[in-house]
Order: sequence, then structure tokens, then C-alpha cells
Amino acid sequence: MSLMSDTDKQIKNPDNKTFKAYRQSFDVRFEYPVHFTHQVFDFDNPLLESVLDRLNEQKCHRCIVFIDSNVAETHPEIIKKIESYFQAREKKIELACQPCIMPADKKSGWDIVHNIVSVIKENHLDRQSFVIAVGGGSVLDIVGFACSIVHRGLRLLRLPTTTLAQADAGIGVKNGMDTSYMKNFIGTFAPPFAVINDFDFLSTLSFEDWTAGIAEAFKVAIIKDADFFDYLCTNGDALRQRDISVMTEAIYRCAMIHLEHIRTSGDAFEFGSARPLDFGHWAAHKIETISDYQIGHGQAVAIGIAIDSFYAMRQGLINQAQLQRITEGLIRCGLDVYNEIISKRTAAGELTILEGLRQFQEHLGGELTVTLPKNIGAKIEVNNIDSDIIEEAVQYLQGICKQGSD
Repeated sequence: MSLMSDTDKQIKNPDNKTFKAYRQSFDVRFEYPVHFTHQVFDFDNPLLESVLDRLNEQKCHRCIVFIDSNVAETHPEIIKKIESYFQAREKKIELACQPCIMPADKKSGWDIVHNIVSVIKENHLDRQSFVIAVGGGSVLDIVGFACSIVHRGLRLLRLPTTTLAQADAGIGVKNGMDTSYMKNFIGTFAPPFAVINDFDFLSTLSFEDWTAGIAEAFKVAIIKDADFFDYLCTNGDALRQRDISVMTEAIYRCAMIHLEHIRTSGDAFEFGSARPLDFGHWAAHKIETISDYQIGHGQAVAIGIAIDSFYAMRQGLINQAQLQRITEGLIRCGLDVYNEIISKRTAAGELTILEGLRQFQEHLGGELTVTLPKNIGAKIEVNNIDSDIIEEAVQYLQGICKQGSD
């Protein structure tokens, strides 16, 4: 029986020996809904049950729930509410064990992954079962990574609880863990089964966690949506003052831009060397690691955006007024555009953050590709970064910081 087709090629080596090759190609369709709601675990809210049963499989769905320790602390009733929700629907959905508490803001080290995998194994979850992750981006990432490697992938339902996770990290297709002093050095591409954004989790966030998602909103607005950028700048004071209606609108619009990019970019799993939605991130990731993660992701992204926006201004891609509007908009929302850590230098006298460029290129492979704004609402990819201009950017942002403290 021949497997040859018209796509086959005859390949010859230097010894004139001929080999045959069959070109294998197939497509895999991924689909996951992203829902926006309030009080997801309330007795009368049917959303969670309907999401778990969206494939109409006519079976009782077994689930394990992992909860961010910050969420468990600020919402002490959550475990009881989850258990009551499942008990009331025991013919359709079932908890395989009591909800498990996960350490917040920690996604490094194999011990955490092993613990998650052990819980899944001990409760005999199969590929038709569900893992439900409730928490911020770190918990979603590490639980998602563990979930993606058990049985080559369990069904993951994400319930992001921070502005950053609801607007960005929790709605994408990536999972990962930090190791070897690099962010997301280990990870997988594994789209979730579904995402549920419950806006009521946002009320208990710290100020730092509240503002973190705003940085990601500025990121996509600056390079993709000028109207959204105007909305953020106009409502900066309201965002800083924790206006929930303004924040939910910002999260929704930011999430839609991210989801549209994943759907239409043609590179959802990042096989290429460009990552437009990581505008400002080459510096941000390095800022996080230099600070030993004392500077949060959103705060680091705000600084990274400011650095790359200055660079864009010096390249004539945006003007001085646009740069000023970007930095002032971030500051008005409660985000800093400078931290003394970006002035730190290596023993050779080079800015330490510049190592972020090399790590960024290594992570993606290929030619260094950095996204910069071209006016507001559009972008351009560049393949070279002048370190002298980064030096200027650090000095410029330091000057803004000094003016603000006077």
C-alpha cells in the first residue's frame, strides 16, 4: 500500500541516493468562550455550570478547584460558596476533592508543579475532567502549566481575579513557570476550555494589583486603538480612584483587543520572531527579575512602555506631545514610569536592563524584533535597538520622577 501523494518529493543526497518524503499537514481548531459576570459562585448564577457543560456531554463533570491564597484570604467565604454551589448541582458537576489553596504570586520551582500534579493524580482526573484555577496571573500560569502536561492536557477553566489577569494573562493561550532567573522559561501553549471574568473579585485588590491591568490596557491601546488610548487618558483619575465601572469597561476593551489579536494574527502560538502584544515587555521582564519580583508585572510594564515610547519619539515614530501624553496618562492612573532599578549597571558599566533585549531575542528566536508605536493606535517592528538611546530614556524618565517629587 502506497502512502505517496502529489505532495511527495524526491530528495537526493551527495551520494546520489534517493529518498522519499511524505508532507504531513493538518489543522487543529481551538475554541474557548470568555465570559464576563458578577458573583460567579452565587447559588442563583447558572453560568459556571453551563460553561462546564457547554459540550452537552450528558455526564457529571468532575472538577478540582485551585484557589489563589490572596483570594482565599480576602474572600474567606469562597471555599464554602464553591462547595455549596457544587452540592446544589451534584448531578451535573462534582468536586473531586476540597478546593486547594495555592501560594499567591509564586510560579517558580518544580515543587509547586509536582504538588498540583499529585493532587490531580490522587483524585484520578482524566482528560474529560476539569481543573478550575481561581486567582491572579501567577496561579493561572502555574496551574495551567501543570494541567497541560498531565495526560497531555486536561480541560482548564480559568477564573482570573485581578485586573491584569482579566485583561491579559488569563484570557490568552499561554501557561508557564519562572526558573533559571528568567520569566516563563518553562511553559506550554495550551488554550483554556473557557474563561470567566468575575468583576466582583476586583473590589478587594491592593492598589498595586488594581493598577497592574491598566498598564496592559495602555500597551494595547497605544499600538492598536487610539480611541481606547483617549478613553484611558480621559479617565485616568477615575481609574486611580478605583471607579469600578470605568475599570470594567477598560478590562473588557483590553480583553477584546487581545482576543482579536490571538484570533487574527496568524501566529497564536508565536512561531515567529515578532510578538506585538509584548510592546514594552523586553524591559519589563528584566525589571521584574532584577528586582527579584518585588516590582510587579504591571508596574514593570508601565516603565517598559515609557522606555520604548521615548525610543519611538527619538526615532521620529511619535512626537514629543504624544510621548508626554503617554507618560502623563500612566502617572495619572497611578503607575510609575521610573524606578531606580532601571539605572542599575553591570560590572562593565552597561545598563542591566539591556540584558533584557538579549533574553527577549533568545526566547523568541530569530532576529531581534521589538514593537514600537507609530503614532497612537498603530505599530512598527524594528530589529535594532540603540543602547545610547535607552540611556537617554532612563535619564529622561528619571527627570520626570524628580519633577514629580519636587
